[in-house]
Amino acid sequence: MAVSSTNKVVPSDLEIAQKAKMKPIVEIAKNLGLEEDELELYGKYKTKVHLEVLKRLKDKPNGKYIDVTAITPTPLGEGKTVTTIGLSQSLAKIGKNVCTCIRQPSLGPVFGIKGGAAGGGYSQVLPMEDFNLHFTGDVHAVGLAHNLLGAFLDSHILHGNKLGIDLSSITWPRVMDVSDRALRQIIIGLGGKENGYPRETGFDITVASEVMAILALAVDLADLRTRLGKIVIGFTYDGKPVTSEDLKCAGAMAALLKDALLPNLIQTLEHTPCFVHAGPFANIAHGNNSIAADKIALKLADYVVTESGFGADCGAEKFMDIKCRYSGLTPDCAVVVCTVRALKMHGGLAKVVAGKPLSEELKKENLAALEKGAENLEKQIENMLMFGIPVVVAINRFTTDTDKEIELIQKISQKTGAEDAVSSEVWAHGGEGGKDLAQSVVKACNKPKKFNFLYSLEASIKEKIETIAAKIYGADGVDYAPLAEKKISLFTKLGYNKLPICMAKTHLSLSHDPNLKGRPRNYRIPIRDIRASIGAGFLYPLCGEMRTMPGLPSDPAGAHIDIDKDGKIKGLF
Repeated sequence: MAVSSTNKVVPSDLEIAQKAKMKPIVEIAKNLGLEEDELELYGKYKTKVHLEVLKRLKDKPNGKYIDVTAITPTPLGEGKTVTTIGLSQSLAKIGKNVCTCIRQPSLGPVFGIKGGAAGGGYSQVLPMEDFNLHFTGDVHAVGLAHNLLGAFLDSHILHGNKLGIDLSSITWPRVMDVSDRALRQIIIGLGGKENGYPRETGFDITVASEVMAILALAVDLADLRTRLGKIVIGFTYDGKPVTSEDLKCAGAMAALLKDALLPNLIQTLEHTPCFVHAGPFANIAHGNNSIAADKIALKLADYVVTESGFGADCGAEKFMDIKCRYSGLTPDCAVVVCTVRALKMHGGLAKVVAGKPLSEELKKENLAALEKGAENLEKQIENMLMFGIPVVVAINRFTTDTDKEIELIQKISQKTGAEDAVSSEVWAHGGEGGKDLAQSVVKACNKPKKFNFLYSLEASIKEKIETIAAKIYGADGVDYAPLAEKKISLFTKLGYNKLPICMAKTHLSLSHDPNLKGRPRNYRIPIRDIRASIGAGFLYPLCGEMRTMPGLPSDPAGAHIDIDKDGKIKGLF
């Protein structure tokens, strides 16, 4: 149980979800404008949607496109998904035809620190258990396709390595959708020549796979097949890239992902439609749901609310500069979510540690710390304004927030250039708790926009990196390690320099250093390496050490998940 800002006792997320009465998904689909033969049902409350619907609706104008992002979050998150779902419910409450588009969560965080990812309180998607667990099997399909390529690679090496692959250049690990730090670095092929050629490799979590990034960016089956064929797994001894097409694996990978390409449709607690599709990481990948889901939703609804991973400097910048380039879609409004507690943390008041109780300091009114920490909010608003779109700030309100604190955030937001800053209580009250926010978003969507990308694809690799570092992160400059310089030369020679940039950095700071809170100044961004996701269609520079395989905490969320004697799941967030 928890208490809302109006002292309303709110049951756990799972209790709310299990007490909710869902509508058959065919009814949700029909109300959205989908036809029966466009559905691929997965039981009574889930369905995949065929991409052919886009042909039927090709002449229909798109709805308004809203991207929900955030300030630099604490390790606890600041309610971005709650706000995304709640805003959709609120738009429906004020009479708008709306659809939500979000990512599918990884099982790693579900059983690790974070727990479920279906929203929270009275702003959730259903069925909550299915959403957080196996769902329709898309993540498993991604993992299988990824590991099939790994198996083809090691089999090719064992059977003579006709392509002349330099084993030291291989960049393709295995993946699994469980947080398991013991698999980060391993030796494979031990036990004799029948078991393969010994080499060092490791595991990433499945959602960090380039295959997942490809699934999210592919616009149709042909595009998916082409992108899979372009995956580079390493280089030959004479420096030529080796692709999945070279290993004759891309076709089988596409066959495994054929159904996974179809977006999944479920519903919110208030029976508004929600597409859940793809789940790429927002640090080493672009951190957004699929282009396919967005395109379908925009033809069916007047307002589409989607969400970018982590802060506006991470997922939202990549939404604009990567996803929008490949989709051809441009947003009408950005919503920046913030909380009083996170801004106080950015003001230096206290540390926030995942899995530990929130410091009492963060629960007490402190306008000085709030104002100092609001520099982070100011920068994230500025970041979104750079793309030429209106910005609305959503203040995800907690019980301990005071009216003076809310008013201060509103004043700072509007002074920085936001159209509005609105207190949101969708966690406690569902759609009713966000009607003011919905009204502000509608007004912002009707404002003129002059969307522009941050950089031209014709710019050099360094120019793109330095533009992002200076404009989005506020860095004074960029320092390149020798390995990064070598990769820049190689990728330019191979023609990869025309691809967009997907910066890989911590989500806990505007900078590369998670300890630099607020709005860091007078620092430089170090680039230690640059890697290529050619199938996905971007280069990703590494700013510091990046974890692509999380580990479990001492008390993982999975330790509290069980089933009762009736087979009912309990403890899932």
